[in-house]
Amino acid sequence: MTRRTSIYREPAVVRRLERRGALHKITGNSTVAAAVMVAAALLALVVANTPLFEGIEYLLALPLEVGVGRLSVSLTVEQFVNDFLMAIFFLLVGIELKYEMTVGQLRRPRQAMLPMLAAVGGVCLPALIYVTLNLVEGGPVGGWAVPIATDIAFALGVVSLLGDRISPATKVFFQTLAIADDILAIVVIALFYGQVPNLAWCAASLAFAGVLALLNRARVYSVGPYAAVGLILWACMFNSGIHATLAGVILAFALPSRSDVRLSELGDWLEHRAHDLDDSYDDEHHILGQHDFTEGAWRVERVMHHVTPPLQRTERYVTAFVNFGVLPLFAFVNAELHLVGENFGALLASPVTHGVYLGAVLGKPLGIILVTYLLVRLGFARLPRGMGWGQVITVGIMGGVGFTMSILITGLAFASPDDMVAAKCAILLASVSSALLGLLFARVMLGPDGRRRAGGPQAKRTASRPRT
Repeated sequence: MTRRTSIYREPAVVRRLERRGALHKITGNSTVAAAVMVAAALLALVVANTPLFEGIEYLLALPLEVGVGRLSVSLTVEQFVNDFLMAIFFLLVGIELKYEMTVGQLRRPRQAMLPMLAAVGGVCLPALIYVTLNLVEGGPVGGWAVPIATDIAFALGVVSLLGDRISPATKVFFQTLAIADDILAIVVIALFYGQVPNLAWCAASLAFAGVLALLNRARVYSVGPYAAVGLILWACMFNSGIHATLAGVILAFALPSRSDVRLSELGDWLEHRAHDLDDSYDDEHHILGQHDFTEGAWRVERVMHHVTPPLQRTERYVTAFVNFGVLPLFAFVNAELHLVGENFGALLASPVTHGVYLGAVLGKPLGIILVTYLLVRLGFARLPRGMGWGQVITVGIMGGVGFTMSILITGLAFASPDDMVAAKCAILLASVSSALLGLLFARVMLGPDGRRRAGGPQAKRTASRPRT
């Protein structure tokens, strides 16, 4: 055997993997993802008002048959995007929820209670405004849930544009609020916007959800079995009348969040394997002839693959696909507003437009700010360190940025095409208005360090309070 005596040099593969890591940071950036989604929505608006509209509508209505035997699912291309691909988006949402409940803000109930209760206020008041306006104006009250949602990717992307004006504590607060908001939206979809349930398929869905739980309990750490059962679960839920996208959330919570490797002993094990590999390597032979070396390296590779929990591995697999595939495609399919020949006066006068727009732009910030203020004034909670009331107001305004979930609920809430067009117009206008108002307020009222320009001493006193 010829032993290596040269100083170790970083192999080219490591440099390639580091470049991929840099690309992963870009594809996981919420600002970039939001920009791509907005671009797709704008493209849809343009295409919808050109001669290409009829061709796109034809493609979206094409039938698809997916599955095997009784598990076959018949759906259109549009349903495939909204029901199947969006289940992958909900998988990513579920992963984020489980992450926060395991090691994030949601693992400490009292610490997370302030933004979570603020999210409840940000859901209830928009719904109340929508219902009130539509009862008074004679509109459809079934769309009350459309203005309740905050779009995590879009909203956090806009917040990131503010830089240091928004403190890290405020960003965590807003992220926790948006996650709690998503939980509430998921519950609303499950309870109010499913079809009449088919008990047989519901039972099958429950059975396969149980299989996922058994896989977790059996300490299965390969992602493949979970993905296979998750697909079957999706088919069962699609046929059951329960919104099939919820299969993504169930799958996320079934994925193990622990490592399959005893990490405290990994370093010693790797050191021994490194010595074994060094002893078995012979630089005078081709790699294909060094069976002991390649076999040892393969064993190390298998073990290292299991160091990362399946939950985290799945997140890496799907993040780029969701941010740059699913969400832009969803935005393109659902933001198509064929405004040629539409009566803009009727659109602006629609009670649906009024309810959705005012619910998001007015109700969302008022609900978030008022609940936060009451909880702090009553002594139930304190603002996080580094977060003043100017930043609370900014967060409240940004809460009105609702796109993905709002459009999804629109497709479930309205049967009338006119109401759907009015709701989508209001969603787009409300999201743009909330983003611009939030940016303007923060630029005018908050200094570069995030404190309010007016009442700076008070902001300092607020920021200096200890954490709860």
